[in-house]
Amino acid sequence: MKFEIGLAKPNVEERLRNRGISRRDFLKFCGTVAAVMGLEASYAKEIAAALTAKKRPSVVYLHNAECTGCSEAILRTVDPYIDELILDTISLDYHETLMAAAGQAAENALHKALKSPEGYICVIEGALPTRDGGLYGKVAGKTMLQMCSEIAPKAKAVIAIGACATFGGVQAAKPNPTGAKGVNDALKKLNVKAINIAGCPPNPYNFVGTVVHLLTKGMPKLDNLNRPVMFYGETVHDQCPRLKHFDKQEYAPSFSSEEAKKGWCLYQLGCKGPDTFNNCPKIKFNQTNWPVQAGHPCIGCSEPDFWDAMSPFYVQR
Repeated sequence: MKFEIGLAKPNVEERLRNRGISRRDFLKFCGTVAAVMGLEASYAKEIAAALTAKKRPSVVYLHNAECTGCSEAILRTVDPYIDELILDTISLDYHETLMAAAGQAAENALHKALKSPEGYICVIEGALPTRDGGLYGKVAGKTMLQMCSEIAPKAKAVIAIGACATFGGVQAAKPNPTGAKGVNDALKKLNVKAINIAGCPPNPYNFVGTVVHLLTKGMPKLDNLNRPVMFYGETVHDQCPRLKHFDKQEYAPSFSSEEAKKGWCLYQLGCKGPDTFNNCPKIKFNQTNWPVQAGHPCIGCSEPDFWDAMSPFYVQR
């Protein structure tokens, strides 16, 4: 099943040009998305067609208990500016952080999107407080749990973005006073099965690639944690450029050591790469860098309960 929902604003490519994004830049972006998805470069044209079609996805983006880092990661991605491409190639009808509207105007925009005869995709960022009826997190007088319970089950597809929405994040760390849970855990009685784009924050291309897959190929293949296999099918360890040093048992003894400066393995300094599934080494952030390349061990942020399960972060487990 492909998701062709929501009426597009006209002249998408013209408006992209007005933002300084040429046809070549746009196709380059589509080519990058194709590469992230593990597809041939020629698939870029099909992605471009899906993102500029007359019908594009209407998106309702909900915020819960989180730091808004996932939205920030999208906004701060460059080459090209992915936020401009997203905002001009999908119909983002409700996003509490990005929208200009506030108060009743924002509520009106939300209810209008929910009543669209074409349906909508629901994106959820942040954990859901569930203790005491969810009263520890509210938006517009409703608990976050209530809002998501009303909106997510009726969506054409649900995407949970970030560690908080997927598995609870730092809010769910012990002792978890608000009873924070990830989307699928909190809404399982409503049969919500969100696609989990895990990470703290996740790479924006993993989010865009998921939307593109829904538009062009339908539901992506998911692993046992509902993460798209095309992004989370290999461990960070197996893709790491420091792997050759691990195989030789060449471990950096400290962050300030000469061995660390030479790129030796950070396993003895707490790297959780062997237990973490993500594509960080291949995609990087802004296609420029990622934690291990910058000299910091992987902390396993795309795994369930990583704040408790992976800590202390600088100790080999």
